[in-house]
Amino acid sequence: MADIVPAEVRSRMMSGIRGRDTRPEMLLRRGLHAMGFRFRVSDRKLPGSPDMVFPRYRAVLFVHGCFWHGHDCHLFRLPGTRREFWQAKIESNRVRDAATEVRLVDAGWRVLTVWECALRGRARRPLDEVLADCAGWLRGDTQQGMIRGTA
Repeated sequence: MADIVPAEVRSRMMSGIRGRDTRPEMLLRRGLHAMGFRFRVSDRKLPGSPDMVFPRYRAVLFVHGCFWHGHDCHLFRLPGTRREFWQAKIESNRVRDAATEVRLVDAGWRVLTVWECALRGRARRPLDEVLADCAGWLRGDTQQGMIRGTA
């Protein structure tokens, strides 16, 4: 299937996609801050530059976009054009995510991943429920965690 927009337009559209300060990330930041949690944002000193770093809890939080990180939910669909490119791109993102998580755990950090589908789409959960799950995980002692949509 051919792309429905010219290459220049597609390039401009793709370059406008944010890597940080995304809507799901901002929802979590505002909510957790309002609950009294204090954190650093995108700390480049740590592997993978986690979206939020909670030094007091020795924990980090990643907010993963379902498309870019290849999540198995309704928000992920492999594009019809340049399939080989996108498969390789998304697979390399998955491999990098796994390696980053191992490096963080080995360094003594706890790692929580919140998937975009938990906050948007037909499988989204209420924001206060996602925030409560994040808060519970932060206050707990579980090494790794994941929050995803309902479906």
